[in-house]
Amino acid sequence: MTDSLELNIGGLTGAFDAFEDAKQQKDPTGGSAPVAANKVHIRVQQRNGRKSLTTVQGLNPSYDFKKVLKEFRKKFNCNGTIVQDDELGEVIQIQGDQRRNVQQFLVETELVKKDNIIMHGF
Repeated sequence: MTDSLELNIGGLTGAFDAFEDAKQQKDPTGGSAPVAANKVHIRVQQRNGRKSLTTVQGLNPSYDFKKVLKEFRKKFNCNGTIVQDDELGEVIQIQGDQRRNVQQFLVETELVKKDNIIMHGF
């Protein structure tokens, strides 16, 4: 009976990669560019207990990420940082589940069109 329990729980022990779907998507024409190159991905990651982290990936590199983060922090009353990832580029991380707030902010300020935003999470 213990073996069947271990099989059911065994898949949950590995580390969760929230950006796995973005890494695996490829161009349907056979190119090496990701399909969602012009898409902005907003994700939430559970930390511990009630704590969570919202990540914003895929913003236009011509934007000043520090200014965008400063506005997020001011408007949503939270803290955040910019993380440099080898494969994904610069990713903005902010505290709390701010997915709806980030989406609304990006659309209102016309940084991103609503059709180009993909929201992930539970």
